[in-house]
Amino acid sequence: MFIVDAHEDIAWNALALGRDYSCSAHEIRAQETARDMPAGNGHATLGLPQWLEGRIGIICATIFVEPARNGSADLDALTYRTQDQAHALAQLQLDYYHRFADEHAQVRIVRNQRDLQAVVASWQQPEPAENCVGFVILMEGADPIREPRETEYWADQGVRIIAPAWSSTRYAGGTGQPGPLTRDGVQLLDVMADQQLMLDISHLSDEGVAQALDIYPGTLLASHSNPRAIATLQYPERALSDTHIMRLAERDGVIGVVPYNRFLKSAWTVADGKAAVPVSRVAEAIDYISQLTGSCAHVGIGSDFDGGFGADSIPDPLDTVADLAQIGPALRTLGYNAADEQSVLQGNWLRLLQRGLPA
Repeated sequence: MFIVDAHEDIAWNALALGRDYSCSAHEIRAQETARDMPAGNGHATLGLPQWLEGRIGIICATIFVEPARNGSADLDALTYRTQDQAHALAQLQLDYYHRFADEHAQVRIVRNQRDLQAVVASWQQPEPAENCVGFVILMEGADPIREPRETEYWADQGVRIIAPAWSSTRYAGGTGQPGPLTRDGVQLLDVMADQQLMLDISHLSDEGVAQALDIYPGTLLASHSNPRAIATLQYPERALSDTHIMRLAERDGVIGVVPYNRFLKSAWTVADGKAAVPVSRVAEAIDYISQLTGSCAHVGIGSDFDGGFGADSIPDPLDTVADLAQIGPALRTLGYNAADEQSVLQGNWLRLLQRGLPA
């Protein structure tokens, strides 16, 4: 079995922090320590050796561009004030993914069912050198799309999933800046449906989630969202309400549980230490969704690794993405069987991608 991880922030880290993801996460940490880099994004958890070692076969790899922030002059060139700037920065990240795949024989951009099948088949080969990591490109925050009709351009370039918001965008309210889909946001969803793109509701506010569930006819998912009931967050809308979990399951959507300690334990801080949040807490979040929806068919993993936090902020004893398989035994202790484990770590996301990707 290989694992599907529905959310990893790879390109932003490569371009903003200079992380070379052809190296191991441990090498990246050593390089950053030697360069005395600030630890604001935490210790790296990703790297091609870890993807292969941990059998992370498919990754939803993000294009993420951040609105300009006060007091972040060191990264000012990597934030945007206009949609033209957002477009240009997103293009750099998309180019990074295509270049990374061109330079590494064991990495493949997944554009369609044929690509997906090729990646799946690679993990059935006896030699590890034949295994292939597939990148499904996910745009997190839609401001790089300068107007709704431009969605077609990004689809032609290989983007397959779009999340309209991170914080607020021209298309929707988001984390810390709640609000509904805008008029442009409704038009965006119309064009996305025409292009057979998948809609990620993570980061949308409650109003936006409700609208998306009401009006979007295509494939829906929450790539990296935890149940709101399991931890109190600074921005409650960053997690999903029970109602929205149920409605997403009714649409055969899948929710990617995030193994981030702040999302798993109320008021957790780095000072509390990793041991305060064991990996069993991830299994409990998965179990919460399974109990609520009546099965484990609508939950998977969306690690959000290297997405503003690092190894010191993920459950004990996880250290890199190669350790995600440890969630399986934690599920077994709650009474789940091997088939359930396979569904959560792989099968549910594969079913969604088989439905959502074009032929």
